[in-house]
Amino acid sequence: MTTFVDRVELHVAAGNGGHGCASVHREKFKPLGGPDGGNGGRGGDIVLTVDQSVTTLLDYHHSPHRKATNGKPGEGGNRSGKDGQDLVLPVPDGTVVLDKAGNVLADLVGHGTSYVAAQGGRGGLGNAALASARRKAPGFALLGEPGDVQDVVLELKTVADVALVGYPSAGKSSLISVLSAAKPKIADYPFTTLVPNLGVVTAGSTVYTIADVPGLIPGASQGRGLGLEFLRHVERCSVLVHVLDTATLESDRDPVSDLDVIEAELREYGGLDNRPRIVVLNKIDVPDGKDLAEMVRPDLQARGYRVFEVSAVARTGLKELSFALAELVAQARAARPKEESTRIVIRPQAVDDAGFTVVREDDGLFRVRGEKPERWVRQTDFNNDEAVGYLADRLNRLGVEEELVKAGARAGDGVAIGPEENAVVFDWEPTVMAGAEMLGRRGEDHRLEGQRPAVQRRRDRQAERDELQREFDDFEPF
Repeated sequence: MTTFVDRVELHVAAGNGGHGCASVHREKFKPLGGPDGGNGGRGGDIVLTVDQSVTTLLDYHHSPHRKATNGKPGEGGNRSGKDGQDLVLPVPDGTVVLDKAGNVLADLVGHGTSYVAAQGGRGGLGNAALASARRKAPGFALLGEPGDVQDVVLELKTVADVALVGYPSAGKSSLISVLSAAKPKIADYPFTTLVPNLGVVTAGSTVYTIADVPGLIPGASQGRGLGLEFLRHVERCSVLVHVLDTATLESDRDPVSDLDVIEAELREYGGLDNRPRIVVLNKIDVPDGKDLAEMVRPDLQARGYRVFEVSAVARTGLKELSFALAELVAQARAARPKEESTRIVIRPQAVDDAGFTVVREDDGLFRVRGEKPERWVRQTDFNNDEAVGYLADRLNRLGVEEELVKAGARAGDGVAIGPEENAVVFDWEPTVMAGAEMLGRRGEDHRLEGQRPAVQRRRDRQAERDELQREFDDFEPF
């Protein structure tokens, strides 16, 4: 059964914003007391937060679909809807958030570091918030916006100072067990270690973490063995330790050739050339291992490596090794740039930036793109004529119609607002008159007569009722 997962694809959906309410205050002796519809609540966010008690992404491997709660709709009496609850997802320290294309969205290092993976939708305004001196009693409210829906990839990269790398059964797990209090699985067969193990080492005044990376073999950077799955755990480490087996029973292997193979795999993976290396000749408690270590030591030192002969079983040479690692870790920490407090950068909108663009496409369709127009379209109830008229007024004030004219649009041309997958397309009719003075009864707009079937049906029904009333008034009994 899988107990450790360091890469998952997570499907997150933030909560939708609640709809605003269109309501009119009514009480005795005040049949029309004014609009009192409340605003809708905000949808909940999906937040990834580093939690030190979490060490694996296993929970998201079993349950990859996560959704926050929606905001509640507004109600009459100026009662706003309740905001949706944010969904906080704990992740291990060192989790990298990527999009489906592999672009890094966030690198979560340090307890409490968080990233909003999906933003909740805004709540719609109620008609009380939409009222103005010219539009005293709006017969509509704005819809809540849908929350973000994202597919993100979570990759765990172990946060450690030192990484032990080497062939399977080279003694890495035994070494980390005697250097620290870690208790990894140890056995005499290859690929005993299936997950990275972390241990804490104290050497004098320096405390550092050490990671036992599962065994690498030739071709690991291309996917052979377990190397490709765990090479990412080496990326954050400041020091690399080559653990070489001096008592191997395989005739085609020796410590120098093992070092060359692992170095080739690290170069193929990339990004690790600047890390200091230390070579550990392990298993010198075996007589043949001691002789082989003394034989290859001069060759390794000639290459510029610091070489330590140790035995994890006999616990010899460990103190010198731990202090040498502490020295390199201290140097790496001192060389790191000092963390600066986050600077707040204010980028005001350019004076000539209209906030939207109008582009004529090859098929003759005019497409309007911009944060404000697209948001206003999402908030509009197209079943309500007054709401559609309000949208037209907002677009006109923003300058959309003027830009359409400059782009060559004529009455009857197709205009789309938003991206192709969820755009609203309509036949453009230039607005000759605008404003609340063109309103009819609540929920109607005179400018849309003849264009909106719903308006025409209401007009026909009212005309039929008026005709019936006149016939009744003219009726004379025998």
